[in-house]
Parts: sequence; structure tokens; C-alpha cells
Amino acid sequence: MIDKGRLAGRDSEWYDLPAFAATAGIALDAVPYSGRVLLEALLRDGEPERAATLGERLAAGEPPEMEMPFRPARVLVQDYTGIPLLVDLAALRDRVSRPGRVAPALPVDVVVDHSVQTDWAGRPDALALNEALEWKRNQERYAFLKWAESAFDGLRVIPPGHGIVHQVNLERLATVVAPGPGGLLRPDTVIGTDSHTTMVNGLGVLGWGVGGLEAETLMLGLAQPIRVPRIVGVRLTGTIRPGVSPTDVALTLTRRLREEDVRGLMLEFTGPGVAALTAADRCTIANMAPEYGAMSAFFPVDEETLRYLRQTGRAENHVRLVAEYCRVQGLLADRSSEPRFGRVIDVDLSAVEASLAGPSRPDQRISLAELPGSLGASASRPPLTAQGLSDGDIVIASITSCTSTSNPKAMIAAGLLARRAVELGLTVPAHVRTSLSPGSRAVTRYLRDAGLLPYLEQLGFHVTGYGCMTCNGGSGPLADGIGATVEREGLTVCAVLSGNRNFEARVHAQVRAGYLTSPALVVALALQGHVRADPETDPLGTDDDGAPVYLRDLWPDSADVSALERKHVTPEVFAAEAADPARTDPADSWAALPAPDSDVFPWDETSTYIRPPAYASPATGPRPLAGARALLALGDDVSTDHISPVGAVPSGSAAGQYLRERGVRDFNSYGSRRGNHEVMARGTFSNPRLVNRLLGDGDGGGDTLHLPSGERLPVYEAAQRYAATGTPLVVLAGRSYGMGSSRDWAAKGPWLLGVRAVLAESFERIHRANLCAMGILPLLLPEGTSWRSLGLTGREEFDLAVDLVRETTVVEVRADAVTFGARADVHSAGEWAVLRAGGTMPYLIDRIEREERELTPAREEVR
Repeated sequence: MIDKGRLAGRDSEWYDLPAFAATAGIALDAVPYSGRVLLEALLRDGEPERAATLGERLAAGEPPEMEMPFRPARVLVQDYTGIPLLVDLAALRDRVSRPGRVAPALPVDVVVDHSVQTDWAGRPDALALNEALEWKRNQERYAFLKWAESAFDGLRVIPPGHGIVHQVNLERLATVVAPGPGGLLRPDTVIGTDSHTTMVNGLGVLGWGVGGLEAETLMLGLAQPIRVPRIVGVRLTGTIRPGVSPTDVALTLTRRLREEDVRGLMLEFTGPGVAALTAADRCTIANMAPEYGAMSAFFPVDEETLRYLRQTGRAENHVRLVAEYCRVQGLLADRSSEPRFGRVIDVDLSAVEASLAGPSRPDQRISLAELPGSLGASASRPPLTAQGLSDGDIVIASITSCTSTSNPKAMIAAGLLARRAVELGLTVPAHVRTSLSPGSRAVTRYLRDAGLLPYLEQLGFHVTGYGCMTCNGGSGPLADGIGATVEREGLTVCAVLSGNRNFEARVHAQVRAGYLTSPALVVALALQGHVRADPETDPLGTDDDGAPVYLRDLWPDSADVSALERKHVTPEVFAAEAADPARTDPADSWAALPAPDSDVFPWDETSTYIRPPAYASPATGPRPLAGARALLALGDDVSTDHISPVGAVPSGSAAGQYLRERGVRDFNSYGSRRGNHEVMARGTFSNPRLVNRLLGDGDGGGDTLHLPSGERLPVYEAAQRYAATGTPLVVLAGRSYGMGSSRDWAAKGPWLLGVRAVLAESFERIHRANLCAMGILPLLLPEGTSWRSLGLTGREEFDLAVDLVRETTVVEVRADAVTFGARADVHSAGEWAVLRAGGTMPYLIDRIEREERELTPAREEVR
């Protein structure tokens, strides 16, 4: 049902959604807008009957309860996830006679944004020093990316120094409407190897995060099999009060929606409150979808979307194309009516107040008044050291992360607050390490043009780099002497950041508590220096005359923020920064970086960064899980940071020892070593804040019990012992296992340790899929139970009656005297196929080798 016509003055073709709906008898106006994007995708995939069924169910507000193949317009990758993904594809090329057959079947963008770290901060040359260190540390990794860019057609690399992947996506890569093969128009849809890919939902671009293994299958031309979840409406009413930031709204929604249990669902924002939000506000909210557990958080395209495209320098003829295509397809929001949702959650924006989230999860939203009590009684203790350092002191204050640096209102408010603080003579205490990591160079430009950057710098918020940095664990060292004091005294010190993640030990291994908040409040709390007081009622400091200064004295007026945004956040700012996408430091430009020139990657056996993956082996088929042992027994809310750390590699760790033995002096980070399975296996479950109930409540820190000996060992060493005896392993867990990042190393690592099943009360969406992708069976404990309530201790021998051939819904589990049925949390026939093969890589290898065998007779016949 292809239609033809002129859109934005050019001849165009598109799959006509309204015509299809009329023919199929579907009330398209009742279908949620995100559902309409799925219908168009099915039509393009040649699935009109399935599209009709889905459309009928969505229009009726019914749960879809069906699978569909999904092929996005493009794939988006960042370097921490992208390098291991490309390592996998390089390994696949080793197994084919024609390497060119292993290549992306759709456009792929790799944005190098995760590797830069805050080694230097609080000084004018911090940016230059950090970027120089980044290039020095990562030259081998970047050379591999440079090889991939030339070896794989359709792969584009955005080099280091340009910004955070999601902000680059918003400001430059997202098209909202995209030309497909042959010029056929389609909605811009994206799958990304970062959980916050949902941020672009704020522009009406449907997309979500997956692990690298799922992205590999998409890149090789296979559709992503998804079980379409219920689409839930989030109806916004009211308007944001003056002085309330977009971050406050996002944190409030994160807590509310996590309480509403929207795990794995698609959300769509509707209601009169949506029109009052800027596109940047919407993206701030959509960014946090992984934190409230949703698959997507969609805002339909409207006039505000078009305004944002113009503001960020998109060509006017393209903006016209977006408007006209969305209008003829029924994808342009109609505020006079709402689609039908089977479930609606109402949120009043006027009730939102200034907020933080912490001290250890993004959904722990608290008011400013609740901050002093958030750490418990210990935070009220007097100073414990000669330096005056105490529990509750802030040692890291960072304006960082795409969540907030993509929002001009949030950044300008921080600059105005800093200006007023400097004018009054306030300073930041010496124990607070401050940093500013804008999400793109455009942010630095408009802050400088507005005259605000110098004031941020006077408080120590110098630009440290253009990347995730502190939010991703690249926070660098604490101020001089602070780290040693924290360790010696056992202090609970804090980080405040304008990011989206604050899981234990994520920001810094020595910082136990983390708080998320707006950029302006990051500055205010840096001035206060601790979390033991209410920043709204207690003074932040004193002025030059010794008088107390309160937050209300510094807080910027909303009208001033808006005026500066109108004047300085212009299309010219974004166009100037996008003009040269390959621009980096002149001394180490991407163009001058040497890289191999070959179709097949020349592996270096001595490399500690890039190694052929150990899981790239032929399919082994299902294996019985008899006589298994529990490697760990865990509680609720175990994050992927707990499972596979991303920050600095500690010298005394198993991974650090491995690197030392190979003469490595600069260990870099776990994230940068994801191309080496030896490092990553040793880092799995090594987070110092991970509590392993096999050792007792409150204990763990990277150790476990080897059974049946009962000997306490590092997790990696215990796993090696089990492997030597051929003992398969399981993990016991509680609710929300695998919350947080999309990193598939949180599944790859356990697989390398011998884990073949995880028994949990519930799984987070992306991690559940990653487990399946590695051939690890995700099993749900009987509803309403925990492993403890079932009478388990974790010291039992486990026998699992797994029959992957029959796609068994319920698996019988026998653990010594305890027997129960666990439901396989497997969502599609595609996931069962991957599980049967033993994981995605064996599945792909088997598929490629079968194709090779089928092609061989044809080649012989040609000869």
C-alpha cells in the first residue's frame, strides 16, 4: 500500500498508514502514536495481516499479546558497547570465506564518548589534559575503531571530543523522518546499545536500548523479534512551576512510574501538559525510561518538535518534510483528541517540586528537606578527621550526562546561579572536586556567549571533556588526601551529579552515596559541601560581609533563563559545531590515526585491549543443568554495575593482577577493556558494594563461598574451581535483577564464569534479553516468593529439568529437599532459538556456516 506524491517540494513514496487502516477497518485515531510507528514498520516488513491484528488490538486498548519482527532505520552505538560488538563481528569474519558478507545491513553510527575520564578537574587546562590522556590510553582501541570504519560499509564513527552519544543523536543524527532504500520515506527509528537510547523518544523517534549481541543480529540484517508490550498512556496535566527544573520533573516521574511498575512496557505521554514542555524537557524525561523500567517513553511529533529541529540547525526543507510526512501519515499529534490506552497514569506537573534522587538508586526521589536524613544517623556525626571531613560530605560535584546537559534551560540556570554566588563571594570547599562535562560543544559555546562560563569556572566547574565521564564512572581521583582519609576512617562520603545513574560504587569506588539532581542544584550543593543540611532552609555559605546566603538568594528567575536561551541558543551555534564532524585535537586527529587496512582484523595475541572473544564458538546445543551450585545469592535491585563494573580497575583486583602480569601500568577502566574477555571475566561480580548472602547479610564485596568446601574465595577464583570439576553454576537473586545499563558484559561475564541460569523474582527488560543472548536461562521464582521464602540457603545442589527443544514454559527445579516450578522468562521464538544454540554468537556462527555450505555447490557449478 505504497502512496506517491510531493512532500516538501519533492517526489516521494511512503507506506500509507491511513489508507491501510481504512482498508483494514482500524480506527487509526484510537491507536497510540508509537503503535502507529510499529504498524508502519510491519507494513514495510511485508506483514499486513499482522499489522491489521496489532492495529485492531491497539485501537481497542487491548494488550497486544503478539510478537513482531522489528527493523529500525538505524543502529546507534557508543564506544564502550561498540568496540566489543565490533570485536564480535571481526571474529565472525574469521569464519567466512568472503569477509564482506559480515557487514552492516543498515546504517550504524558509533559515537566515541565513554572513554574520556576526569583525571584533571578544577583548572583551566583540564580539558586539554584529559583529552591528551584519553588519546594516549586508548590509541589501540581507537585504531580498531578506525579499522572497522574502513572495513565495514555503512559504519560511521563520530570521533572523540564531540559529545555524549544521546546528545549528539538529538542535535545531529536524528532525522524524525528518514529515507529508506530507494528513497522510500519512513519514520526515523533507532535501536541503540545504550539503555538511554530512549532519550530520542522525546523528539517522536521511537527507539530503545539493547545489548550489543542483539544489535549484532540487527546489523547483520536479521529483525529483532519483540513481544509487543502494552502501551500505557502517561497523561500530563498542569504546568511546571517557576523555579522547578526539567530534572525535577524527570526524577519525580522516575519514582512515580517505578512505583506504577511499568517495567518492560511502552509509555506514551499525552494530555494538555505535554504542550507546555519543550522538546528538551521531553527528552530529559524520556532519557530516564530505563530508570523507571520502561521499554520506551514516547512523545509524538508536534510543532514543538519542529521548533527544536530548527533551533538545532536542521535545514528548513527537511523540517517541512517532517511536518508534511507526519501530517499525511497521522503521526503529527492532534491535541483535540487522545488515542485509546488500556491503562492511563495521571501526573500533575504543577505538583512537582525541587528534587534529588539518592543515595543509591535513580528512583529514590526525595525533596530537599529530606536530604539531611537520607543517609541515616551516621550523617549527623561530628567531623572524624583532622581535615574536618565527615560522613555526608560531598567529595564530587559534577555537571555531567546527556540527561541535563542537553537541556539549555538547565545549563543556563546553573550558570546564572554560579554568577550570583561569585558576586556574593561564595566559594566551594576544598574537599569538593568539581567538574563540567557538557554533552556537546554547542553547550560550551552558548554558555560562553551568554557570559556564564567564567562564573562556573570560578567555582571550579571548568570544562573537563565531552563525554559521559563522571556519570559513567570516569570520575577520576578524589581531591588530594581525601581518598586515603575515606578508606582509613570508613567514611560515607557523597557525590552529587546531574546524571541518570547513582548506583553503589558506579561514580567512584570510594564514594558510597550518590545523588542525582539538576545542574543548578549541583552547583548549590557544591557550595554547601555536604548533605547534612536542608539547602532550602539552611545557609549555603556566607557573603563577603559574613552574612548567611541562602538558596533563595541565588536561584535564577525563570524569565531570565528563557531570555538568555532565546538570545544565545540559536541554529548558528549548533550548525557551527556540526560543520566539521571529524574535528578533534589537531595533534591527534582522527584522520591521522594509523589503523590496519584489511578486510579481516589482524589480531595481536599480546594485546590487553582487543582479543578474539572466548564465546565465539560453534553451537553446542542444550546441556543438562544437574548438580549445579549457586555462585552467588543476591538480594533486590542488583544493578548491572554490581555485576560488571565500568569504572577504574583496582590494582589489587584479579583484573589488575592480570594486567600487571602483562606489564601494564595504566589499567584504564573496565569499560575500556571490554574488548578483552580475560579482564572482564575477572571483573565480574567484583563490585565492592555487592552483597552476597552466601557470606551473610551485608557481606560480599567480590567474594563468595566455594561449595561444598565452604572456603571463602574471590568470585573469579571460585568459578575457576567449579570449572575444573565441570560444575555448572546458577545465580539466586531478588526483584529487579539487572537494573541499570544495557551492558551485555553483565551477561557475558557470568557466562564466562560458568553461570547457565539465573533464578530471580523479576528481571529488568534489557538484562533479561542479554541473558538469553548469552545462552543463560532467566527463570522467575514462583510469584509471591523469594529464594529465601522457598527455604533455600544457596548452599544446595540444583537440578534443573531444562528442555529447550520444547520451549518449556515452566522448569522444575530441585534444590536438595526443595522442589518448585520456575517460569522461563523468555519472550519470543527468536530467544528460544538463541538459547538452544547456546547464545547469539554460536547461533550466528551456525547460520553463517550453513549459508557457506549452501553457497559452495553454487560456486562449484559456476566454475
